[in-house]
Amino acid sequence: MTVKLFISAITKFLLGVILVGLLLFLPAGTLNWFGGWLFMAILFIPMFCAGVVMMIKNPGLLASRLDAKEKRGRQSTVVKLSGLMFLAGFIVAGLGVRFDWYRLPMPVCIGGAVVFIVAYMLYAEVLRENTYLSRTIEVREGQKVINTGLYGIVRHPMYSVTLLLFLSMPIVLGSVWSFLIFLVYPFIIAARLKDEEKFLEEELEGYREYKQKVKYRLIPFIW
Repeated sequence: MTVKLFISAITKFLLGVILVGLLLFLPAGTLNWFGGWLFMAILFIPMFCAGVVMMIKNPGLLASRLDAKEKRGRQSTVVKLSGLMFLAGFIVAGLGVRFDWYRLPMPVCIGGAVVFIVAYMLYAEVLRENTYLSRTIEVREGQKVINTGLYGIVRHPMYSVTLLLFLSMPIVLGSVWSFLIFLVYPFIIAARLKDEEKFLEEELEGYREYKQKVKYRLIPFIW
């Protein structure tokens, strides 16, 4: 662990908290929003804990995820579309509170929070299984194909988990309209996967054989 990495991690974490808070509560026009605070808690408390663990046990992985910049043109477009999805989804959820649009019942919001937390635990497991994981599409020196654990079920378990994470977010926030916006994510991730697999076939030794062994990309028995 270095002081520079620590400062970078804390700075980006705090900026994330502030940005998401503004995107949610400014459109809502109030701080009296249970779903908003619940979402902030289940998003940033586990994120902080995961960051601390990575900083202690695998600072290289933390550094690679903090400094990720997508270089492939098509993937950069996918990342930008995802950003727009979050921007629109959070703002619409906040506006739903301000203008009293149809809100999901609190038990449904809490159920969404449970799904989100379970998905976050699965995300941590994916990070544990594959220390080569990066936020960008790349192959690092010495990287090998991981084919055990969750990687023995689907080829891209990280994306499978993000489906649960992202689709549960608007449910926690109690917004039907925001959920409709987040439904574009499966299409965004499908476009990313097709390009990523083409890259991995060319650059990662053993990936073609891995595709033959593990048939499903994202969802077992479906795709």
